[in-house]
Amino acid sequence: MPRSRPRKIILFDSVCNLCNGWARLVLKHDRHALFTLCRVQSPAGQQLLAELGRPLDTFDTVLYLEQDDAGRLRVHEKSTAALRVIGQLPAPWGALALFRIVPRSVRDWLYDKVARNRYRLFGRLEECRLPTAAEKPRFLEELDENEAD
Repeated sequence: MPRSRPRKIILFDSVCNLCNGWARLVLKHDRHALFTLCRVQSPAGQQLLAELGRPLDTFDTVLYLEQDDAGRLRVHEKSTAALRVIGQLPAPWGALALFRIVPRSVRDWLYDKVARNRYRLFGRLEECRLPTAAEKPRFLEELDENEAD
């Protein structure tokens, strides 16, 4: 059943083992359920990618969509997305957000190196990882069509 658009959405590649590890870390440590995870391969993920003008079949970065109190959507990608998310997790994870002091060009250069080699380094699933029954409330699989930006 489609649901309304959450305020904090993490889009990730659900066939990537590294990306799935990231999703598991967020699920485990996000005690207040701040974030909603969305597989880029899901109907909601594909709709969001299309709205953002992103490729629907090539996934080379994590995207973090954050809606502020005024309803404005901010899209973060690469190292900035990861650090913004990790900075909102409890200690000790939140302390990693200090890496924002490293210039973004340096952070993103390293991010791109890992992202380009993630399947070789960490492996790839044959099929998309699906949320377990317990995880389903934390995942966005479909969006209400009336909610398109």
